[in-house]
Amino acid sequence: MTELSLETRLDLIESGYEFLLAYAAQGLESDREGGSGPKVRDILNDMLRGLTGIAASVPSEESLEPFLEVLGEDAGKAGAAIGLVLSQPHISSQLVDNLNASIHLRALLTDLFLIDEAIKRSAS
Repeated sequence: MTELSLETRLDLIESGYEFLLAYAAQGLESDREGGSGPKVRDILNDMLRGLTGIAASVPSEESLEPFLEVLGEDAGKAGAAIGLVLSQPHISSQLVDNLNASIHLRALLTDLFLIDEAIKRSAS
């Protein structure tokens, strides 16, 4: 399996979160109904793929090292929340809305925005 680049990982997670926001607004009782229902599991699995090992995919730089530990911890917590949702027999819009509101997923997203900006600044 090919190692994902940091950019690919960021895209999977951020575009997945955007999809989840739209899914939560649909009012579905299950991922077995509606046109985008079945796709939610694929999106969640893509997000998991993107966040698994994400800290190791960040270019090594001494100034980033302390934060990479935080990123790894937050990715693990967000991954656990996504895994919980995936383990359910039915994924409702309400369940996804609760995932979207999870402090763990929000912390991961904020970490990603922060690390992405820090990498851009250090490259210039």
